[in-house]
Amino acid sequence: MYTKFLILILNGLTQAAIFFVLGSGLTLAFGLMRVMNLSHGAFYLLGGYIGYSVVHATHNWPLALVAGSLSIALLGFLFERTMLVRVRGGDLPETLLTIALSMIIADVSLAIWGGHPLTLNLPAYLNPPIRILGITYPGFRFILMGLSVLIAFSLWLILYRTKLGASVRAGVDDRETASALGVNVDKIYSFVFALSALLVGVAGVLGGSYLQLSPGSDTTILTYSLVIIILGGMGSLLGTVVSSLILGQLLSFGLAYAPQYSYFLIFVPMGVVLAIRPQGLFGRQV
Repeated sequence: MYTKFLILILNGLTQAAIFFVLGSGLTLAFGLMRVMNLSHGAFYLLGGYIGYSVVHATHNWPLALVAGSLSIALLGFLFERTMLVRVRGGDLPETLLTIALSMIIADVSLAIWGGHPLTLNLPAYLNPPIRILGITYPGFRFILMGLSVLIAFSLWLILYRTKLGASVRAGVDDRETASALGVNVDKIYSFVFALSALLVGVAGVLGGSYLQLSPGSDTTILTYSLVIIILGGMGSLLGTVVSSLILGQLLSFGLAYAPQYSYFLIFVPMGVVLAIRPQGLFGRQV
């Protein structure tokens, strides 16, 4: 009983690590910048597929992580500069545009990589068995947890300890005043959206190595991401951390003890929190 409980907790932390990397990207785009990016799940899927192709061709997993994340960052930057900038501020046009992009990515991915589930092969040196507290657990899952902590700390430094982060927050809160003070809001928006895409590209490669990549999973990924930022609070990095931990454990224990309700269970805390605190756990009152 003790062993099973410990494994479920570790599984929940692993799932929370993936959720955080996913949620942090959408927090930047949707929560912080107020950009209705519903192509988030498609970015995840495409980043994972690109990583899969690189691993298949070179057998170099770190190169796949770099290629998958940078490819999606470049795609996000080009999409923001050429198309999204033209409809910025309009919720409905942003929604329709990003949905259209997600459908295009899904169809192109299906045409290139087919409809069968795929998994990135991990080299043995990245997934050694590690014995902890009487159980043996895959080493790659600890790497996932470590990467998520590193990303969280890096984002905190960027957003709250640099002039760039102050400019980002100022541009979101009061674009006109920030522009009058010499802040190039357009460039900052492009940078943040590219960073958001970079993070979801990282999540795609990590998720494709831990789970599977399959057509249709982009919708599930988008749903998880939206629940994370709504539960934690729009634009709150701390909220993303806490909500990822909550959902990770709920999904882990739910799949073990009530698999038929596991998908439903992730919406329970969101519903409770929204009923009591509509802005989320750590969101600001607007």
